[in-house]
Amino acid sequence: MPAKYQGTETIELKTVLITGANTGIGKETAKDLAKRGGRIIMACRNVEKGEQAKKEIVEETKNAEVVVQELDLSSFESIQKFAKNFNETETRLDILINNAGVMACPKMLTKDGLEMQIGTNHFGHFLLTNLLLDKLKACSPSRIINVSSMAHSMGSIKWDDINSEKKYGEWTAYGQSKLANILHCLELTNRLKGTGVTANSVHPGGVNTELQRHTNTGIMKVVMAVGKLFFKTPVEGAQTTLYCALDPKLAEVSGKYFADCKEKTPSRKAQSEADAKRLWDLTEEIIQQKLSGGDSPGASGDATGGADGGPGADAGAGADAGADANAEAVTNAEK
Repeated sequence: MPAKYQGTETIELKTVLITGANTGIGKETAKDLAKRGGRIIMACRNVEKGEQAKKEIVEETKNAEVVVQELDLSSFESIQKFAKNFNETETRLDILINNAGVMACPKMLTKDGLEMQIGTNHFGHFLLTNLLLDKLKACSPSRIINVSSMAHSMGSIKWDDINSEKKYGEWTAYGQSKLANILHCLELTNRLKGTGVTANSVHPGGVNTELQRHTNTGIMKVVMAVGKLFFKTPVEGAQTTLYCALDPKLAEVSGKYFADCKEKTPSRKAQSEADAKRLWDLTEEIIQQKLSGGDSPGASGDATGGADGGPGADAGAGADAGADANAEAVTNAEK
């Protein structure tokens, strides 16, 4: 039986930001937290789907404090625009849930020329988190939750090819991005000591959501069809996220990895503080170069993406030539 978070905490007067909240685990997380009385910001790339999900959540929870805002994590420009608006219009940020993700997609690039999975799952959330850190610190005690995956154990950070230009494999790239989520929390913990802001990562389990949309081909179609017989529902998949967001016992716990509402030991690579700092420095360097309009290590190439102009379309559109002044925000965690 999948673990269920049993806590009855309410979160009146608190604000929660959830990325990718229009479907799957993100939607169920938003629904549960809305029932607890919080102000819920649903950050979604597809605003239309976000509004549909919001309508369902408001009708079910009777909580009108649910807001949809556009955020495309594959675009640094979109992330900056979102964060600027959030910081100017929202008075609080108590819980940041970095939930959105891309899994095992064909080779494509973000609008800034980064491989889609590392670009969205890690770089996008890294920049978003740093741009919102001042708000989180001001509202401490506050929490950051990165939705990672057990797949982190099959990943490694390709220091000389983080953008998968030399070789691309859908699952190795996914594993790398999920390992990066955990290392991000590890280094965040070191940089946020004494601020009252915690950062933890979670493995939601195998969950039947739209995340598997790119795995419906070849042998993986058969594997996933069989696997779905044992997958969790989105409600079940949201439980560990809720546990990390709400449980009073975790108020001062940071830099840990959780699954099935329990602390677990991640892979050895996910425990390396040296790698966590190295990844932070590399991520910061690449983002700063992108924001200033320059090239970055292992991040060249033309983007390819869906015909609907979704993630991976229009390479370079996110590299705002006037964004130099914002580049310093990626070092925000050190302030």
